[in-house]
Amino acid sequence: MVNGNLSGVKPKTEACRSPPRIVPMSAGHGDSRQKRYTGAMDDPRRNLPSVERILSELRTRSANGDGSLPSATEAVRSVLADARAAVAEDNALPSLEELVDEARDRMAQDRRPLLRTVINATGVILQTNLGRAPLSDRAIAAMNEIALGYSNLEYDLESGTRGSRHTHIRELLRRTTGAEDGMVVNNNAAAILMVLQVFASGREVIVSRGQAVEIGGGFRIPDVLRQSGAVLHEVGTTNRTYARDYAEAWNADSAAILRVHSSNFKVVGFTAEASLSDLADVAHTNGGLLFDDIGSGCLLDTARFGIAHEPTVQESISGGSDLTMFSGDKLLGGPQCGIIVGRAELIERLRQHPLARALRVDKLTIAALGATLQAYASGAETAEIPIWRMLSCELADIERRAQRWATVAGERGSIVSSTSMVGGGSLPGEGVPTWCAALSLAASVDEAAASLRRGTPAVVARIADGRLLLDPRTVRPGDDEAVAEALRRLVAAVQ
Repeated sequence: MVNGNLSGVKPKTEACRSPPRIVPMSAGHGDSRQKRYTGAMDDPRRNLPSVERILSELRTRSANGDGSLPSATEAVRSVLADARAAVAEDNALPSLEELVDEARDRMAQDRRPLLRTVINATGVILQTNLGRAPLSDRAIAAMNEIALGYSNLEYDLESGTRGSRHTHIRELLRRTTGAEDGMVVNNNAAAILMVLQVFASGREVIVSRGQAVEIGGGFRIPDVLRQSGAVLHEVGTTNRTYARDYAEAWNADSAAILRVHSSNFKVVGFTAEASLSDLADVAHTNGGLLFDDIGSGCLLDTARFGIAHEPTVQESISGGSDLTMFSGDKLLGGPQCGIIVGRAELIERLRQHPLARALRVDKLTIAALGATLQAYASGAETAEIPIWRMLSCELADIERRAQRWATVAGERGSIVSSTSMVGGGSLPGEGVPTWCAALSLAASVDEAAASLRRGTPAVVARIADGRLLLDPRTVRPGDDEAVAEALRRLVAAVQ
């Protein structure tokens, strides 16, 4: 080294150095540059710790190594971005401890399950947005057992060869519905689509104009027919359709008649519709098929629970339906799935179709559905399956539970008579009498409802006549104390 330079490289002489540039500026220009420079130095955001500084502190404080996870870096960057935005709006500069705590909170939130437990105090038994039918203890136990390890999902234990997942449910479906055979797909919309595509693609399917319905989520029967390749042939009017309308519409391009469950609406007054047996006569006389979408999958007479009669699967089969489609998670009370029952040769064609693989259900669904059907087969459905237990609740017990919640709310609480609705696109407008705890709050009732939803556990109530109503019918008795505690917190917060 020579004079601080690398050996062999001559230092520049004074003569060869470039003279300094002098850029003349007005006083105003110079003041502006100085102002900007001083402002940057004074910007409090420059005092925020670096990402690495916060990560280092996280690593020091976390015994489980959270600070070394990739998610930690993402959380810290997010926290710092929010802090910069807050400080830019003249908020106080957060301390290192506050930033570390906020990063840890965000990491904890990221680890929370995507689905949260919700206490349904709305009084709607099949609350679609809250997951419809809760499962029975028997169904939950069956899912847990199968989830813990391996199973004979597609393995024949007798022969030691490959088996089929379609065989596990078929006997139970025969016993509980009276059908020759049955199979399961992932939901009822898939069941309808599959049946139409396999048996009616490129041909006409005759549907009453009053049954070309739209149900939840924009699911429209005309769209399903179009997607399946079948051609919709509407007959009759919105309120009156007769068997002769179907007979007159039948032609060489007709493949089937489709009867559609009205789901979440009904037409009353001057109405008429053909019976299922009449539709079967029209279809079978012309060499066609009758498909029956009964939606809710009811296996019991609902009239015994004080509500209108809902068409049952057994009635559909005995009435002449060739294939009947319904949901597993509505009035059946099982997991989400679509069930197809009917003539054995038609079910076998469905099993052999490529769509059977695309729409198949997993081992947990089979376990839960099997356990649910076993309850029906053994006559234990009203004791085991939650939706039937809810509908069977004694009104006096519901009143007692509602009164306890109202008492917790103090002078703001009372009880009112109301109606628990079936919901879930089943029995539109039908419900059973109930009692609700009613809260009259000085604060906004919408804000109070939101406060309950944001708690742990979340409690979802309903609003009526400016009051917050909580219906015990749809709350498990074991959750009563959790609801009471949520009401205590709510009342304390609004006082």
